[in-house]
Amino acid sequence: MESNEALDTAAARADLAALADRRAALADRVVQPWWYDVALGVLMAGFISSYATRSAVWITVALVLFMAGCLGLVAVYQRRTGLWLSGHRPGPTRKAIRALTVLYAVVFAGGALAEFLLGIRGAMVVAGIVLGVGVALTSRWWTRIYVAELRGQA
Repeated sequence: MESNEALDTAAARADLAALADRRAALADRVVQPWWYDVALGVLMAGFISSYATRSAVWITVALVLFMAGCLGLVAVYQRRTGLWLSGHRPGPTRKAIRALTVLYAVVFAGGALAEFLLGIRGAMVVAGIVLGVGVALTSRWWTRIYVAELRGQA
């Protein structure tokens, strides 16, 4: 009986070590290249800035380009890593998404208030740039949190 327990314990340890190795390999694989975050930020900045045109046509064109660009980034990421993770997944990464949501709401509302209610032309361009930088930085932060989680450091 004891020999079976020893074998079970050894097998369990081996399985846990293999799982840790796979998680470490995944942690190395999921980090997107720097240009991914920059492209995401540029897409966001362009879309939000389009509101400054006050033209439904241009805003719609910007939305289509934003969505197509995001789908392209997803496709590239999936091809490079073999997977796609939702930003809204449960776990420690939620704090990055919450921070981005607050940033988005405050900056978008402030830009829209300035642009449309106070008549400050170009306020949505400034809001777009701020949100583009915020999205790029949050994307990198989210990834660092996820990698730390995979490595058992979160």
